[in-house]
Amino acid sequence: MTTLGQDRSKYALEKVLQFKNIDKFDSFAAGAGTMILRNGLGQTMAFWMQKSEGKDTEKHGALLKIVREWLNKKEIIQSSDNISFIKKLGEVSQETYLAAQKETLELLEWIKRYAGAQL
Repeated sequence: MTTLGQDRSKYALEKVLQFKNIDKFDSFAAGAGTMILRNGLGQTMAFWMQKSEGKDTEKHGALLKIVREWLNKKEIIQSSDNISFIKKLGEVSQETYLAAQKETLELLEWIKRYAGAQL
């Protein structure tokens, strides 16, 4: 049996390897947590969705997809696409919202480390 930290690490590594060829992904991932702390999870996710223009092949879209899929996997926020994810962020309880934000920040620490390692 693995710990939640191990699960985060494994997932982050898989995703960083999948998206490592995206231009400036490593520097963007390094500042993603700070963006969430300054603006909030919902506003940050909406901004990333806007900037990505629906493309997972762009740094904003890739990181949005990584976060959305992780929160889905952990059954914190269930969504099938970016629009339903953003919508649900605005509808969940404060407790669930804060849990999603905390989990996202924990995941982004692993993503930042792996992306910065130039794997």
